[in-house]
Amino acid sequence: MILWINRCTEPYENMATEEYLLMTAAEPTVMLWRNEPAVIIGKNQNARENVNFDFTRAANIKVVRRLTGGGAVFHDLGNVNYTFIVPERDAPESFSEFSEPIIKALKELSINAEASGRNDLLADGKKFSGTARCGYDRKDGSRVVMHHGTLLFSADMSRLAGALVTDPEKVRSKGIKSTAARVVNLCTLLPEEHKSMNAEAFMKYLEDFFAGADGVKVKSFSPEARAQIKALAKEKYASEDWLLRAGSGDFNVKKKKRFDFGTVEIRILCSASEVGMPPIISKISIEGDFIGDRDITGLENKLVGKYFEKNNIFSLLSDADVVKYVRGADPAALTELMFD
Repeated sequence: MILWINRCTEPYENMATEEYLLMTAAEPTVMLWRNEPAVIIGKNQNARENVNFDFTRAANIKVVRRLTGGGAVFHDLGNVNYTFIVPERDAPESFSEFSEPIIKALKELSINAEASGRNDLLADGKKFSGTARCGYDRKDGSRVVMHHGTLLFSADMSRLAGALVTDPEKVRSKGIKSTAARVVNLCTLLPEEHKSMNAEAFMKYLEDFFAGADGVKVKSFSPEARAQIKALAKEKYASEDWLLRAGSGDFNVKKKKRFDFGTVEIRILCSASEVGMPPIISKISIEGDFIGDRDITGLENKLVGKYFEKNNIFSLLSDADVVKYVRGADPAALTELMFD
């Protein structure tokens, strides 16, 4: 495994760094990193509905769309993030297996952490980490998986609560009152002998923890690599086209539901077809904080141009292996959502 040292704190560049490693990493990879204040939204989310843009503009907080699904998270320099990239054939099926090294490292600091739910890490019953994953198809035909997560260490909780728009249905389903009420900073859980540790020192502790494992090689990014990363950050991650890509345009069917595997919102633009036949799907957007190993546009494309009729949609979804696009979903659940 390679441990990549990354001291960059620019949010667009760090998202681009992950994609650069997805494209180029020759061996299993781990990277620790931090961001200046930013909201990082899931690939399938509607930015306008999940981010308080008035707050982020006033507070000079950047908003960036990432490559993985899941929900929006707040980053600042009190937040340490980790990224694993491995060949798909070697990727654990469960999220908790990816998180085991992080849990072990925290236990060595006397923090009793545990995996919970579909993609959270908890300590003292409160969330300090959300994780997500995605698959990535390389030009050489191979496929890799990225699993990454946040670690709230000493994040500014007031900015966290102000920057994110909490889905009331998600709050009701979990029996909790607010974003700030259900999360915890790890620094508050440190025993007395580690109380002086700050976020930078915490990241260095995690780097040393990984570097001490057998067979781990430590590398830094070359100037050439940094130039490619900066170009990708400017062209993609800093662009409005990438940030606002989901949910734009007019739709005449709009359905939304909270499932155990996340919120799914489906927006469909239907056009009239020949006389006596169902309408045709001319555009569809499937959004939410769900997680999938494949790009949701692949599923959307299987439905565009098809008849918007319940049995037909169920048949199409049954042939599409929807669980690869929306983990935990099944054709019946998504069909019922569209026609409820």
